[in-house]
Amino acid sequence: MTNPSGGLRLAMAAGEPSGDLLGGALLSSLSARLPADTSYFGIGGPKMSAAGFRANWTIDKLAVRGYVEVLHNLRDILAIRRDLRRSLLATPPDIFIGIDAPDFNFSVEETLRSAGVPVAHFVSPSIWAWRGGKIKKIRRAVDHMLCLFPFEPEIYHRAGVAATFVGHPLADVIPMHPDPAAARRRLGLPEGGQIVAVLPGSRRAEIALLAPAFLAAMALMQARQPGLRFVLPAASEALREQLRPLVAAYPDLALTITEGASHDALEAGDAVLLASGTATLEAALYKKPMVISYKVPWLTAQLMKRMGYLPYVGLPNVLAGRFVVPELLQEAATPEALAEATLSQLNDDGNRRALADLFTEMHVTLKRDAAARAADVIVGMLPSATSVR
Repeated sequence: MTNPSGGLRLAMAAGEPSGDLLGGALLSSLSARLPADTSYFGIGGPKMSAAGFRANWTIDKLAVRGYVEVLHNLRDILAIRRDLRRSLLATPPDIFIGIDAPDFNFSVEETLRSAGVPVAHFVSPSIWAWRGGKIKKIRRAVDHMLCLFPFEPEIYHRAGVAATFVGHPLADVIPMHPDPAAARRRLGLPEGGQIVAVLPGSRRAEIALLAPAFLAAMALMQARQPGLRFVLPAASEALREQLRPLVAAYPDLALTITEGASHDALEAGDAVLLASGTATLEAALYKKPMVISYKVPWLTAQLMKRMGYLPYVGLPNVLAGRFVVPELLQEAATPEALAEATLSQLNDDGNRRALADLFTEMHVTLKRDAAARAADVIVGMLPSATSVR
């Protein structure tokens, strides 16, 4: 399965920017452990490419979210998966590493594993949040599941799937003790006064569904607390342009829109209003009180209701096993409700201290040098003759 030159061949597939970040960190750790002539290739983004990855396909077409939304890109997604599968079966790699994107990767992984290719999957899907039928497919597709959360391996062990808790990469890079004043200086924000960080999502569909309600809520909050300021990180120039006409409707809003810098915005804020997703964990690691919201098209929401069994969607609540921060989803995400809940999180000092203690415990649990642990497992799955540095 190796190159003609004798080097190892590691195939990888990441499906969106968060997977690209995970892949970039993993590649750096693998490169430190494996021979210099090892090749890394498949589907990835700029972070992976910067770490020495050859992207035969980029993540652009795969970075869509939601059942209905995927349909618009289904033809391209299926074509990429078909081409990837055909290429890897023709010249099998020494291992295949699927990075998140379970709906895309599990099908590829099942085919490759049946053909004798070892398969690792980095980031367990949310089997703890959805009905458990997916575990049977995972058992057919994956030799080893690399888990970000400590409660996940036991679920896999019960199903006969090898799994290791490696920790969460975000816990490795986010400081245990945030410095809001320094973050405000970096963003050019005043060091005094209260600031709410607002993150309405990193996809166009999220902005379209959430930003109008978020902006209206910000206006209501500022009316109630005139000195309040807001900071909103735009994930890309395209999203900044999408936000521009929405923001123009509120000319008196004390709002700073940054180019990226979401971590600085979270660190600078006293409270956070944000879309459900990985950013909720980032906000928890920055020890911030928050309000979580999300909206999806009606049909997607109906399908999700049929599948889910946890009463919460935000990662801080999932990790705590209870509601520790409010979630306002779908029809409940009105500007009035969002404003009231966010101001409550902002101004309740007792709640702020309790959340800071809880989120610090979470941070300690998740801080495990995840990329290095994941790389150790993957190296152990490679042929026994592999020589490492």
